[in-house]
Order: sequence, then structure tokens, then C-alpha cells
Amino acid sequence: MDLRTEIAQSWRRAELSGLSPASSVERLNVTDVDSRSRLLRAASPVLDELARQLAGTRFCVVLADDECRIVARRFSERSVELALENISAVPGCQFLEERTGTNSLATPFETRRGVSVDGDEHFLEAMKQFTCYGHPVVHPTTRRLAGVLDITGPAGDANPLLGPFLRRAVADLERRLLDGAKLAEQQLLAAFQSVQHRACAVLALGQDVVLANTAATELVDTADHRLLRELGRTQRGLGRLRLTSGTPVEVRVEAVSASAGLLFELAPVRTSSPVVSRPRSSRGLFPAQVDERLRSAGRARRRVLISGEPGAGRSTAARVVAGDEPVHEFDASDVVTGAAEWCARVEAAASAPGLLVIDGVQLLPPLAAVRLARLLDTTTAWFALLSGPLPELRGEQATLAARMHRRIELPPLRERRDEIPAIARALLPGSLRLTPGALELLSSQQWPGNLRELEGVLAGAADRRSAGDLTAADIAPGCADTAPGAALSGWEQAEYDVIVRTLRACDGNKVRAAKQLGISRSTLYNRMRALRVR
Repeated sequence: MDLRTEIAQSWRRAELSGLSPASSVERLNVTDVDSRSRLLRAASPVLDELARQLAGTRFCVVLADDECRIVARRFSERSVELALENISAVPGCQFLEERTGTNSLATPFETRRGVSVDGDEHFLEAMKQFTCYGHPVVHPTTRRLAGVLDITGPAGDANPLLGPFLRRAVADLERRLLDGAKLAEQQLLAAFQSVQHRACAVLALGQDVVLANTAATELVDTADHRLLRELGRTQRGLGRLRLTSGTPVEVRVEAVSASAGLLFELAPVRTSSPVVSRPRSSRGLFPAQVDERLRSAGRARRRVLISGEPGAGRSTAARVVAGDEPVHEFDASDVVTGAAEWCARVEAAASAPGLLVIDGVQLLPPLAAVRLARLLDTTTAWFALLSGPLPELRGEQATLAARMHRRIELPPLRERRDEIPAIARALLPGSLRLTPGALELLSSQQWPGNLRELEGVLAGAADRRSAGDLTAADIAPGCADTAPGAALSGWEQAEYDVIVRTLRACDGNKVRAAKQLGISRSTLYNRMRALRVR
């Protein structure tokens, strides 16, 4: 059977994950679904309209979230519901290629592109009875994957018009996500303004927004935001916890709305009564979910593709995968000195125990990528490929990446702004500490060099002060902006990222970038000045 390229690559990933066409999907794990999530609130009218337009057909609609976990379905016939249940396509079930093979939820989630999968193109035999169309849902401002929308029906009912029909529905859903985010910010601001003048510390935490009065700025460290969000997930009303500074506080937690965010009122307590002590995060340099995926790949000795921007910690992530095993590192940039010799060294190392790490696979010449792909097919050696952002992979490089069991993307530091204080403390050498002013300055930076740049700034500051607390003045010489101005809001940060990404794609040509963004050149210059894009 001749398979389209994207389907063949998906089959290859499924095989490398240990699946076979006969693998069962009857006992996939099911977890709870948050019925109040922003995605579901935005999607419900879209799903209802799709269901209305598909009434009388044998097609159903399925929505998955940003972890490819099914959160909603729409169907008009009981037989369709039974067919979905037979393949575990039920709310709370996670549809990943490593568990469910090629399908229109898992494959768009993996590739970030719309995919149609018809009948025998499904990897698992249990799914060959279906034809399906899936498309990723991308948040219009953050550009992050918000979910995957799918239309599925019997294999004999394939219709090419369903693809454009689905894309229009995705566009509608993305517009509703944008409107919902704006409304949520307005609700959060209104709630904060109504209580910000109280004598206690007042803090409002939204998905991409942080609001604080003067008392909260002095009391609460940025690293405490995660503790407060964790408390807010499980508690309303009064509670107690200990901040990262060691200060015990009494906290009143209030949900502003179903999705707008949380409002906190904090007051230090001077009492001998016990408080809930919450330790600082031990997740290290990577988000917890990423760290667990790295360690899981290591425990299972899965071949893994680790992607991310320069300085995002790809080499460190590979060492997390390796655990206690030896690491054999090869840099693709060395191929320029002789591809045959470089490939021969990699092939020789394939028989050695441990993890073979190939850094910079986006730099591999086509012939070297083909030879490395052949090695992956003919050896059981354990590999980790490190690459830049996935869109940088083309041709033979993309084909090589498709041979890996797992794909793990490392987020850039600018998308982890709330975590920067905790990350900085983890990177800080010796027993030095950072003052709130220094943490504020670090959190206001854009960090184009990611973890590597942050580590360099901290090392330079430590060289200038061997004892005591590091202040903003100690940090400033290594920072692009020496004044700890207010960090960009969630909307501004998303706009900044889009402009930077577009300028990079246009090789710095502002005329082309403005045209691609759909704005005038003067508007682009104004936004670059306002957002401090250099």
C-alpha cells in the first residue's frame, strides 16, 4: 500500500513506539475533564453548530485539549457513540501516536498540521473502519496549541469538502478563544480594582496576567505565584501557607469567574498555630511535564527528538534522558570537516553502551541525514537527536526526525516568566541569594539566549560579588535592559513573539515583515519601539 508522506512518517513513529497494527485501544487510561476550561467554554457553541450541520449523517465531532485528551464529543446516533467507545474515544482519554497510532487527533497534535486519515491509512486495525479529518486549534495571541478538532465518520463516507468545513470551524473556535481571553482579562481587572486599596496584600493571577498592589509587591515573590495557583486549585475561602521567603501568611482565595483567574488577599500571621508548608518546586530547569517525559523516555530507553531554541537546555535535557548511562555526544556542525569521517565515528559509537546524542540535526547535510537514518534502521543503539524548533527541519532532516520514538519540545524561557525566579535560584552558584529587585530585573528580560544566557548573566554577577545578596545593580551589567521596567503583559508578550518570529523569517527585512503581518511599516516600527524589539 502506497502511503502519503505524512501518513508514512506517522506509521513509522507508531512502529518505533512499540505499537503494532493489532495493538488494542480498549483499556486506555481515562482522567477527569475540566468542564469549565476556557477551551470548552469557547468550543461549545462551535461544537453545537457542527452537530446541527452534521445531523442526519453518520459523522461525529470530537475535541481534544492541549495534551490531546478528549474533552468533548457530539453525535446524533447511538451507534456512533458505541463505535467511539470501542476505540476508547471517550472524554478523558489521551490520544497520542505512541498509544493510538495514526489518526486525526494524535497526528495533527504531533505535527501541528491538519490531517485527513481515511480507512486503511489508520495504523491500528481497530480504527480502519473510520475516515476522519483533524486540525490543530492554535490560540491567536500566544500561538500555543490549544487543542485539536476532529470530524469522524464511517470509512465509506469520506468527503473532501469536510476538510475546508472543519477549517472554518477551527477559525471560529480560535476567534472565540481570543474573545474569551479579552473578556477574562477585563473581569480580572475589575475584580482587582474593587479590592486593591485594602490594607492587606492583594494579588490577581490570570492565565497570562498578574496584578498586584504595593503590599503584594513587597510581600510576594514571583516564585510564590505557583504556590498560590496550586492553593487556588484546591481551596476557596481562607487558608494558610508559607511563602518561599519563609513568611507564613493567611490567604483568602476567590475565583473571579469560571476562567478569568484567581484573586488572593494575603496577610502575614504572627501565631504559633501550624501552617501548611509547601516546599519550593523541585522540577529543576524544565517544566514538570517536560521533565517527566524526559525521564520516562530514559526509563523506557526510547529514542527521543529534543527540540527547542538555542540555549533552551537541549544538551541538559539529553543528560536527563541518559540518567546514569554514559553519553556519547556528536555535533552536527562538525560535519563540515568531513561527512564520511563524522558518520563513521557515529556508526562506531553505536556499538558502545549508553546514549548517543546528535546535536544540531537541523544542520545535517542531506547525505549525512540519510546515512544516519539508515543507521537508525539497522541498529538497536539508543539515540537522542537534538534540533532547533521543529519548523526548521526540512527534507531528509524531517524524515530522520520521524524515526524517533518520542518528540519533546523545550519551551523558550520567555514563555516561563513566572518560573524565572525559581530557575535563577537553581542556576545561581554557591550560597548567593537574589534580592527582589534582582529577581524583578531578571523577570523583565526577553532572554533570546534562554537558559544559557540566564546562566551567563548569573555567573557574571557572582564573579562581581562573592558574598551577600545579589542586587539589581549586580545583575544589570549582563542584562539588555538595565532598568527593571514592567514585564510585558500576556498580550504584549505574544505580540512580541510574533513580530520577532516574523522578522527572523524575513531575515530582518521590515518591509517584508510588515506585509506578512498585514500592517503598515510605520505601525510595525511603532510596535517594535513599544515592545522594545531590537
